Amino acid sequence: MTGAQTAAQAMVAATARLRAAGVPDPARDARVLLAHAARIEASRVTLIAPEDLESDIAERYEQLIALRAIRVPVSHLLGEREFYGRRFKVSGDVLDPRPETECLIEAALAAPFQRVLDLGTGSGCILVTLLGEQRDATGLGVDLSEAACLQASANAVLHRVEPRADIRQSDWFQNVDGQFDLIVSNPPYIALNEMPGLSAEVRIHEPEMALTDGGDGLGAYRRIAANVGHYLTPGGRVLVEIGPTQAAAVAALFELAGLRQIRVVQDLDGRDRVVCAQSA
Repeated sequence: MTGAQTAAQAMVAATARLRAAGVPDPARDARVLLAHAARIEASRVTLIAPEDLESDIAERYEQLIALRAIRVPVSHLLGEREFYGRRFKVSGDVLDPRPETECLIEAALAAPFQRVLDLGTGSGCILVTLLGEQRDATGLGVDLSEAACLQASANAVLHRVEPRADIRQSDWFQNVDGQFDLIVSNPPYIALNEMPGLSAEVRIHEPEMALTDGGDGLGAYRRIAANVGHYLTPGGRVLVEIGPTQAAAVAALFELAGLRQIRVVQDLDGRDRVVCAQSA
């Protein structure tokens, strides 16, 4: 095909274009998006590198690179993101699952549980992962966003935990009933004045209500601390993800709420990431 580029040439051009647009790690993104355009595993890109790109693949690749250049997240272009060894469907309606949230999963799995509540479930990655790992557990995931509830429900079906997962639209505890021996949450914890400092991928393409409370970043923790005691079984645990400077403030809120055995878990980078507590 006259004028056709090889896959290798297309990747080089795409990498340069993404670098000029200020995209972090442009070579990786160029490779992953080419694999997606060609509908192959990323590990197989090297095999097609010397070959001319078919016109339909080249067109798809051009569209993907154009979107990435304006900072649409790779996960949104792929429609999925890996989290704790599972692939979750994602979109602009939910927060992208992040590697640091796996710290919350590890802490939750450190002790057995039978009934889990996930507050602000988003993509459902926390609830679905916990139910996938604890096969005899059941759970409830709630989110104010109807679109997020649909996304979480789809991921529950994808990972075959939907018979044990109840997804409801709810403003925090509003539509929650019963008690739970584990309550988890990755709430919006970015202060409003911190929002301009976020990357374009996050600031523009992820839902604002999942990022910030519109205030000091502690609003969700106040709501959780004020109500969580009514929904925890005796000795039940609550685990919340936090921003790296919020441990002391969130721990103080939990202490005022009468929770005990409060501790902070750090992520792999040594930053405070999860606050854990128990009911009396």
